[in-house]
Amino acid sequence: MVVPESQEKMYYPPVELQRNAHVPDFNSYLVMYKKSLENPEAFWREVADEFFWKKPATGPMLQHNFDMTKGNIFVNCMEGAKTNMCYNVLDRHVKEGKLGEKVAYYWEGNSPDHHMTITYRQLLSHVCRCANVLKQMGVKRGDRVSIYLPMIPELIVTMLACARIGAVHSIVVRKVTFNHPMPRDKGQDKVLCVYGVYRGEKLINLKQISDEALEKCREKLLLVMGLSPWNMIPRKSCPMSCHIQKHARPRLSQSERDVWWDEVMRDSPDECEPEWMDAEDPLFILYTSGSTGKPKGVVHTVAGYLLYTSLTFRYVFDHHPDDVYWCTADIGWITGHSYITYGPLANGATSVLFEGLPVHPHVGRFWEIIEKYKVTKFYTAPTAIRLAEHQILGTVGEPINPEAWRWYHEVVGQGRCPVVDTFWQTETGGHVLTPLPAATPLKPGSATFPFFGVEPAILNEHGEELEGVTEGYLVFRKPWPGIMRTIYKNQELFENTYFRKFPGFYVTGDGCRRDKDGYYWITGRIDDMLNVSGHLMSTAEVEAALMLHQSVSEAAVVSRPHKVKGECLYCFVTLKDSKEFNCKLVEDLKRLVREKIGPIATPDFIQNAPALPKTRSGKIMRRILRQIARNEKDLGDLSTLADPKVVEVLFNQRSEAAA
Repeated sequence: MVVPESQEKMYYPPVELQRNAHVPDFNSYLVMYKKSLENPEAFWREVADEFFWKKPATGPMLQHNFDMTKGNIFVNCMEGAKTNMCYNVLDRHVKEGKLGEKVAYYWEGNSPDHHMTITYRQLLSHVCRCANVLKQMGVKRGDRVSIYLPMIPELIVTMLACARIGAVHSIVVRKVTFNHPMPRDKGQDKVLCVYGVYRGEKLINLKQISDEALEKCREKLLLVMGLSPWNMIPRKSCPMSCHIQKHARPRLSQSERDVWWDEVMRDSPDECEPEWMDAEDPLFILYTSGSTGKPKGVVHTVAGYLLYTSLTFRYVFDHHPDDVYWCTADIGWITGHSYITYGPLANGATSVLFEGLPVHPHVGRFWEIIEKYKVTKFYTAPTAIRLAEHQILGTVGEPINPEAWRWYHEVVGQGRCPVVDTFWQTETGGHVLTPLPAATPLKPGSATFPFFGVEPAILNEHGEELEGVTEGYLVFRKPWPGIMRTIYKNQELFENTYFRKFPGFYVTGDGCRRDKDGYYWITGRIDDMLNVSGHLMSTAEVEAALMLHQSVSEAAVVSRPHKVKGECLYCFVTLKDSKEFNCKLVEDLKRLVREKIGPIATPDFIQNAPALPKTRSGKIMRRILRQIARNEKDLGDLSTLADPKVVEVLFNQRSEAAA
């Protein structure tokens, strides 16, 4: 593998950031990391001591089996303990920490005219009211509740209300074109949604989508119509507005099933005793993005998820009480669960909650919000636009390529903000490979080092552990508290997916390389490794080479069968505005790849891609690109695709791919 010299430049933490940091330097990180591996019992018990436990743990902090040859796969955290997630992220601050009047969220609506401030005390009151409403409707401990809401405060309220009464929430990601969004698993108990939501100027009828989905379910479900009491300003033609006349409601709803948020919340008591949950009781089910297949219902549990999201949020973003933090993800993805809801609230943080789009009503919306609320910590996808002042920049979704990393650091962060390039998955619950902003010298494009309690390894195809400078399968040797526990109603699939290939290890499905300094570099899904004439290479390194061309804004590379070479490279490139896709550009790109990597990596096909198929969390759906490259039109489950029209465009342009 050839690595451009510029990738190896180190970017050191600013001295002013180190003065008050939780982990102030690399030596401190090493000491803490060593303790987390050699004495995990003491390490995680110190973290647990910050929280409230109705009953303390009677067993070890962590127990597990990752080896299928030795029995069923399991992870247990704090066996015997009882607690409540909602109590720990709200009551603990309001009743014990005296943070009741602190701002929990600055909510910024789709329109700049729609905004409000929510304190911890107000949030707790609304959560208790909602919890009582759910209980009146028959929701009880262990029931599943689907939530189909936009990025409004009610979404967080209903999540926490479920956690308070011991119900298991399952958030459905909003789709403009996905007509039947409810999870395919049976047994759903209640569904909460709104009539509609604006995305920019487009009104999306969530109520109609939900009704169509519910008609396909055999179970009798209750739809709770969410109207936002914090979103009172009427919008033109917007059925979400609380100013809908009551006489119009029967025409909009199915009265025997649907109820209205404002009506049931109005008289609901604002006190609700928490349900004290076992440490390993499920907290939520979240369906993976499906970037490599049909979505799977990942199950996370109460105690371990609380410990891990709290600690990763505090250390990865170096959170302090006076920070204003903003994560731009949708709460329907794991990033929103961990780093908009549970992680920040567990730390008593003040966050921005944003309903709209970064380009509506103008392209400066992001930096306008950052300036308005004086955001100091900003967490977004690598494709983020230019921003105003802040102290730490975080990226999530796709691995950020080195050129984008440098632009993010030098242009967006003005050369003074650490870029925290985090690697993790829905399944991991929180960051597993990540820099710490004041401690880790950074290399553009590298996820750097493991978080506390995380022990990575790199294996070859035969399951042999590789030492030193190497590349292979990224796996983890032991669990951390926040790792997934199972796939909902499918333990067999859980074990086969993550543990069968290499007994004794959790298999991420990602490739990874380790450089001479011990830094880890994610090379992409293992499915995206190619074997060209006996040479194993990563599609990520080819993509990085293509991105060095001044005309290319984005690139994705997949394999295509080849009669002679076994596999060849099929490249999709998205060009910058006003740039033309032509034969000269194709030759320039091929030459660039040869120069940076070698002749064996020369692409066989390069196709113009006006856009790439992505999930709303920013992941490129490479399995779809592989099928386009092979002209396979049976694409399977596209339920989590952000814009399905992209697929049709790419199929239509496939014949124009230059070989």
